[in-house]
This record gives sequence, structure tokens and C-alpha cells, in this order.
Amino acid sequence: MEFFENNQMYVVLVVVLAIWFGFLGYMFTLDLKIKKLEEQIKK
Repeated sequence: MEFFENNQMYVVLVVVLAIWFGFLGYMFTLDLKIKKLEEQIKK
């Protein structure tokens, strides 16, 4: 627990970055699915 007490800012930074990368990954996959649906509708 000493690591977390001494490096709180880094722990918060890692958590926030993980959330952002997860969100961006989700948005990217959602965009791919939407593009695939748009192509199916055009056919």
C-alpha cells in the first residue's frame, strides 16, 4: 500500500488513461459497426 500512498498522482493518471483508451476503443468498434450497417442498407 506504500506505493499507492506515495504515487497517488500516477495511479490516478493510469486509471484515467485506461478509461479513455477503453472509451476510444469502444467508439472505434462502434464506428466500424455503423459503417458496416450503412453499407448493408445501401445494397
